[in-house]
Amino acid sequence: MKRKYIKEICSVGKNILRSDNMQSTKYSIQHGSTTVFEHCVNVTGTCLAIADRFHIQLDRRSLIRGALLHDYFLYDWHADERWHRLHGYTHAARALYNARREFELNSIEEDMIYSHMFPLNLTHIPHYRESLILCIADKYCSTLETFSKSHGRQVRPAASVNRN
Repeated sequence: MKRKYIKEICSVGKNILRSDNMQSTKYSIQHGSTTVFEHCVNVTGTCLAIADRFHIQLDRRSLIRGALLHDYFLYDWHADERWHRLHGYTHAARALYNARREFELNSIEEDMIYSHMFPLNLTHIPHYRESLILCIADKYCSTLETFSKSHGRQVRPAASVNRN
């Protein structure tokens, strides 16, 4: 990930990245060996890269915040719990619920979080450019993280984000 994206993510998403619950996602695996925290940062950087590459006019602040919070479900979906079996269909709503409890979100950020599993979840269609970019970036990063042993470990912004 480009250094400028890491700086922008850390600047705009500082309060999210430093929150106790987001810090706790460093201990939950998302795909392969990638943590939820790393996945969310990877996806956020990929969203910015897509927007820049295709010169898409959008709300960068909302793009960063929504992407950081898109998987803010705050549980280990790998645990053998019956309700985890529908994780792919239900975690977006849980992430939105959790994000709303801790952060003030605008309509773009809410739509990004709620619709990021499109087209798997056809009932939550993206309504903003930022939401569609997140859908693409999330699928791209998830695929790389699942099938590559190193992808999630390439990005280390966690070292540059201090909780204090």
